Amino acid sequence: MSKPESYKTISTHGEGLYKEKGSKFIGLSFHVTSEEEVKVELEKLRATYHDARHHCYAYVLGAERKDYRANDDGEPNHSAGDPILGQINSKALTDVLVVVIRYFWGTKLGVSGLINAYKLAAEEALNNSKIITVAITERLELEYDYDATSEVMRLIDDYNIDIVDQQFAASCSVVVDVKIGLIDQVKEKLQLLIDTGSSITVK
Repeated sequence: MSKPESYKTISTHGEGLYKEKGSKFIGLSFHVTSEEEVKVELEKLRATYHDARHHCYAYVLGAERKDYRANDDGEPNHSAGDPILGQINSKALTDVLVVVIRYFWGTKLGVSGLINAYKLAAEEALNNSKIITVAITERLELEYDYDATSEVMRLIDDYNIDIVDQQFAASCSVVVDVKIGLIDQVKEKLQLLIDTGSSITVK
């Protein structure tokens, strides 16, 4: 199975709200890239919504969407975290955390009612987030003599490569992010330039 060349995530925070029989479910979505960022966001929410009964959540991390977790935070098993995770998965998102905060006032909803409430609050939060597609890239560092600058810059322009950092001196260098779908072509072109006499080193 080939690795993905891009993935979908969110670029903006989103909010959702669902009310049922006196209970209020506040859905909140965040762009995160690590478990540490997940912990930070959860700690902030627990401080902000310290009087809430439950802080249930789910997250998915990584371009291949292999790192994920769902947490019911005291609700019946699979009644909260899984419905939230299901909404992330339904949109095929990653690098996303969705938290649904519940305020409970008296009337129990039952497991099916909880599943529906957490699902809808998470869905609305994600619908109110901006979803973007991100190309997966591989980072290369090129070192080259000043005389090869025009060839290197032409290659960068031809393949629409993003420059991360560059240094111009007697010996020049540039750090670039190449879309994974173009990496083989770019490396072949660089090798051709090297074979025909250009003083370029690829790291």
